Amino acid sequence: MTSDDDIRTDTGVMLDRQSLEFSAVRASGPGGQNVNKTSSAVQLQFDIANSDRLSPEQKSRLLNASDRRISSSGVITIKAQGSRSQDKNRQDAVVRLVEFIDRNLKTQKPRRKTRPGKAAVERRLRDKSARSRLKSSRRPPEDQDR
Repeated sequence: MTSDDDIRTDTGVMLDRQSLEFSAVRASGPGGQNVNKTSSAVQLQFDIANSDRLSPEQKSRLLNASDRRISSSGVITIKAQGSRSQDKNRQDAVVRLVEFIDRNLKTQKPRRKTRPGKAAVERRLRDKSARSRLKSSRRPPEDQDR
């Protein structure tokens, strides 16, 4: 039951486009007169805390992410101003929101401890003894008279 207004993330979260709030703002930085007269930058706001598409655990993980774009009220604000086109900036902002959600909702598999194989151990010991022979050959010969 997905509609054209849904955005699907890699972690399986379905976002409703209606829950995303876009506003056109003036871009900052270089760009000449075009920057001064057009509002081509896009500011996307998504209310994580009040989203009905996220489970309580997902909300908690997103809100606890250490990201300065998340306000104290649980709203993430993404500003996209890389393109001269407002439409491309809007698409870029949505892509960055999806990346943020995927990055913070993916669970890392626990690391399984492994041991080096027999061949790796033998290779390490062989290299170690070769290094030892090389270093000992650099030393001055010891006096036999003592």
